[in-house]
Amino acid sequence: MRDARAGELAGIGELRVAAYRAGGLLSANPGYAEVLRGLGISGTGEVLVAEDAGRIIGTVMLEPFHRFSEIARSPGEAEVRALAVAPHAQHRGAGRALVAAVIDRATLKGVHHLLLSAQPAMTAAQHLYRLAGFTRLPELDWRPAPGLSLLAFGLVLPQEAASTDRQRPERRDTSPTRIR
Repeated sequence: MRDARAGELAGIGELRVAAYRAGGLLSANPGYAEVLRGLGISGTGEVLVAEDAGRIIGTVMLEPFHRFSEIARSPGEAEVRALAVAPHAQHRGAGRALVAAVIDRATLKGVHHLLLSAQPAMTAAQHLYRLAGFTRLPELDWRPAPGLSLLAFGLVLPQEAASTDRQRPERRDTSPTRIR
């Protein structure tokens, strides 16, 4: 896992679009492809990538609260955005590693509540989120477009200990992943 470089963001956007299209996740809102392409370009969030043999195979973005946040409502909250793994690289641990990395990054940033939205059809992603400790927050479910409902999930993160040691959220699944 590493931070994306500025010159990689266009390709990362295309990876997101390919992953969402492969999963049939753009049919209800085809215009969301442009959002997926643009996430991170403004510098609002932090884009993380998973690599395999030097190729980017997955991505996720940590977006701190700002006035246009989708479901975050306060400065101590942040959103997980656009978890995506290239279709050819799915089911090899990249998604799990990306979720763990974004949780770790949020914890280090002092985020106390990590939030995300997922389409009901995103069952594999929802499974990863639940394994990482996210719980459903039906009171934050929303409809960004006609015919498209999004389910909200949240995770309360541990706050920094009184010492300089950082607390890490517990993981339910500690099996090693094959992604670097």
